[in-house]
Amino acid sequence: MSLAVLFPGQGSQSVGMGADLFESHDDLLGATADSVLGWSLREVCLEGPEERLTRTEYAQPALFAVSYALWLEVESAWDLELSAAAGHSLGEFTALAAASSLPFADALEVVARRGQAMAAAADLEPSGMAALVGASVDLAEEIVTRRGAEGGRLQVANLNAPGQVVVAGSAEDLDWLTENARDLGVRRVIPLKVAGAFHSPFMEPAADEVALALADVVFTEPRFPVWSNTTARPHSTVDLAETLRSQVVSTVRFADCLTDMSAAGVDTFVHVGPGDVTGGMARRTVEGAEVHVVSSTDDIPAVVESLVSIARLRSDQ
Repeated sequence: MSLAVLFPGQGSQSVGMGADLFESHDDLLGATADSVLGWSLREVCLEGPEERLTRTEYAQPALFAVSYALWLEVESAWDLELSAAAGHSLGEFTALAAASSLPFADALEVVARRGQAMAAAADLEPSGMAALVGASVDLAEEIVTRRGAEGGRLQVANLNAPGQVVVAGSAEDLDWLTENARDLGVRRVIPLKVAGAFHSPFMEPAADEVALALADVVFTEPRFPVWSNTTARPHSTVDLAETLRSQVVSTVRFADCLTDMSAAGVDTFVHVGPGDVTGGMARRTVEGAEVHVVSSTDDIPAVVESLVSIARLRSDQ
């Protein structure tokens, strides 16, 4: 068995997340997190309200911290060797912290500044994101090119899984896309509930802020390979800061990450964090893969038992 862990990005947050973790990781999610953030992580996660937790500047550090704490619980419960890790957008920082490439407090500070900067960039101009139902990657690229020829600023923002393509652009771009969907060959356009056009040039000011936040961070070699959203290949610590900066304005190639991990031999994926989004992406992208979801500590015993059984079965074959 070749095992990879996957961490979720913004959109997986929900009020009440981490309720099973705040006591067992009181210092990490309490004093340490609150000192870095300047606000109570416990209060925002457990009490919300949803409108506050959903805001980019709160959602990103909250998801990172809760997912990382859950990872610590998972890691302590199994004795299995990891072959790879990846995270969707924000989750890439969780994957790097899980691999001990950067300390929790440093990662949390960068993520907090990233969330603040992306929220500020989104406020500069009306923009957003939309999922294209029934569109291939090639069709999405054709649409982006066509809109660009007309002066638009659409960009393919997320390649999540086969049939899951997300574009980002100005409010005018998204209105044009919705009005012309059928003529463009798109079955349906679903606007996403996000603050702005993430993973597009609209986020350039935020990318610069991320670069500043990373300037003094010292990365160490990860304990296991972590796949980059931008390159869909394992990170190199040599250019890690620049790759993470670029990620803010570049297409998230998560489906390519999953495919490349599979080609490298990974056959089992475990989503660790609130929700189950990356687990669903793995199921849709890697045919025949074993996929498990740990969204709370309650899920850990059954998942660990299943993984141990699979490992024993395959070692006997």
